[in-house]
Amino acid sequence: MLIIKNGHIIDTVAGIEADLDVMIDDGSIVRVDADIDTAQADEVIDAAGCVVAPGLMDAHVHFRDPGFTHKEDIFTGAAAAKRGGFTTVICMANTKPAADNPDTLKYILDKGEKTGIHVMSCATVTKGMKGSELVDMELLKKCGAAGFTDDGLPIMDERVVLSAFKKAKELDMCISLHEEDPLFIEAPGVNMGHVSEKLGYGGASHTAEDVMVARDCALALHTGARVLIQHISSEASVEIVRAFKKLGADVHAEATPHHFSLTEEAVLTSGTNARMNPPVRTEKDRQAIISGLIDGTIDMIVTDHAPHAADEKDRPMAEAPSGIIGLETSLGLGIMKLVAPGHLSMMELMKKMSLNPAVFYGIKPWTVAEGNAADIVIFDPVRQWKVTDFASKSSNSPFVGWELPGQVKYTICGGTVVYAAD
Repeated sequence: MLIIKNGHIIDTVAGIEADLDVMIDDGSIVRVDADIDTAQADEVIDAAGCVVAPGLMDAHVHFRDPGFTHKEDIFTGAAAAKRGGFTTVICMANTKPAADNPDTLKYILDKGEKTGIHVMSCATVTKGMKGSELVDMELLKKCGAAGFTDDGLPIMDERVVLSAFKKAKELDMCISLHEEDPLFIEAPGVNMGHVSEKLGYGGASHTAEDVMVARDCALALHTGARVLIQHISSEASVEIVRAFKKLGADVHAEATPHHFSLTEEAVLTSGTNARMNPPVRTEKDRQAIISGLIDGTIDMIVTDHAPHAADEKDRPMAEAPSGIIGLETSLGLGIMKLVAPGHLSMMELMKKMSLNPAVFYGIKPWTVAEGNAADIVIFDPVRQWKVTDFASKSSNSPFVGWELPGQVKYTICGGTVVYAAD
């Protein structure tokens, strides 16, 4: 029996905040009450000054397994997730081989079951992520796919997208989309603007995202499919999603901490560790993303955790891969950039990092309430910590050296403490 004492509970499902104790036994929450007696407890956690909330969920991670395990594998990715307070993650399908078949999907899910947290995975939308032929979506749903995405690549043929949306609607499954039209990208990973001009690097225009978002929001409205715009980065795209939501489209959007924390100037200080697709853009774009988070246009916060080996990032901008890691800094950046300035309450942040992703993917959301599985994060919302090292196999982050609030003290999954801070 485990008892959590003196914590400030945030229950995102019931919308309740209160200073209460939590009793956990046999993997479940058996009691939530004031001043629970600890005499029979096997372990007691003193959570004074800490938030006790449902385990976080990151609906967009790359664990690089199979195929690129020099960057990350499912175990090291899960270790990073635990350290960041996440009890559930959804892996993207751009592995090698891609998760477009039952065997690869089974490999990921089976290995994920050994990590101590919930590791789920999407399957691809198209075979080999080539954008031309749909996978057997019905079969892959039966094999445990959480959803479908060709993340990393846009699907350029609208006929393929339309067919995928119709099938997803039929199966009551969701589709997540990477929105970048190559026509408007001279060079990837850096915003097309004054910084790319200064670097003599062509950059990626926000139009690359905007035209794809407009197309796919319109197709979502047409088909009624449940559609997610991944890692939204531009002001215009936020406005497009907002408009189509008002029209009744079942369209959603995710934002990453780097897109609401950084601007294109980060490339000048962090180099390739600030190169990502889509790129971080202008302050106006950053503020639009924050506005979208405030009014619910953007439903969820995800990391797009994208590990790369140091020697891969230690190349010229044009040769380095895009992407940064994010599982271990996500909560801190959310508190620093969203809660501390008053943009979101802590309850609202927790909903975007736990409740909303679960609802979108059709998963029963976690809650700090009696009778529910004990998937819990305990964190100190004010304690500062310095970003210096990572549980991830990679360290490609522009946030190295930053002082962040929100130190994760414990991550509990299925009633077991899977991470405890030193």
